[in-house]
Amino acid sequence: MKQISLQSNFSLSQIVYGVWRWDNKKQSESDVQQIIEACLEFGIDSFDHADIYNDYRNEAFFGKVLKQNPSLRSQLKIITKCGIQLLSNNKPTTYVKHYNYSSEHIQMSVDNSLRNLNTDYVDVLLFHRPSPLMNVDEAAKMLETVVNMGKVKYVGVSNFTPTQFSLLQSRLNIPLITNQIELSLLHHQPLIDGSIDFLYEKNLKPMIWSPLGGGRLFDGSHSMLSKEFEKLNDKYNTTTDVLALAWLLRHPAGLIPVIGTNKTERIKAALSAVDINLELQDWFVLYEAALGQEVP
Repeated sequence: MKQISLQSNFSLSQIVYGVWRWDNKKQSESDVQQIIEACLEFGIDSFDHADIYNDYRNEAFFGKVLKQNPSLRSQLKIITKCGIQLLSNNKPTTYVKHYNYSSEHIQMSVDNSLRNLNTDYVDVLLFHRPSPLMNVDEAAKMLETVVNMGKVKYVGVSNFTPTQFSLLQSRLNIPLITNQIELSLLHHQPLIDGSIDFLYEKNLKPMIWSPLGGGRLFDGSHSMLSKEFEKLNDKYNTTTDVLALAWLLRHPAGLIPVIGTNKTERIKAALSAVDINLELQDWFVLYEAALGQEVP
């Protein structure tokens, strides 16, 4: 699989695997190892985490596999996120969902992630969501500190607006290398609200979460889209999930979808999206169906 360059000496696989759907109550460590090894076999070497996934459990779930198979680490690129504070039995002092980007919390989050993942560094650390109370000078200084300490190789953000991205970057002496945002045929506003344009202008490659609309593309509630998918699936000899990824990959900004299926056969199928050259008018057929009207 093609690698997408985010920096001159750093890249991610064109499709990233996201672990947010893992559940240690439903899956075993051998299940997780099978998924990791299947991804590597298919050319997916980049794995997207966050400290909060599965009620703060999935980093450690992944880390157990790395501890048992230490040779895997050098083959992987690990992305993780910090900042969101959830109500959880694992966080007994938290009484309201909030965001924390104090220097103490960033440092603690990074150290916890390294310990849970059984690794000495993460490849990319993202601020998970913007906070109206973020002290950007303090947060930027700590980002630079964890990079200089070798705990983090690169930094970025997730769900930031262009102005929020620029504000944080203005305080940093190191580059933010990506913004992970939601984008799909069911959430297409970033194509016109300036989010994608901003990153494209800066030559930054966006990571895309929920590229299949959280599965809502398949629940039958979007009849116009379903109808057009049926036609185009026949034309391209593919399936809706693959074609929805191909729709994103058609964008010239170099979007990097994050997929989350737990089925290895669907991971393998997703790879075929990179080989579909979606025709210009077919891209707009799907876009028009998603809009529910003609483009202006």
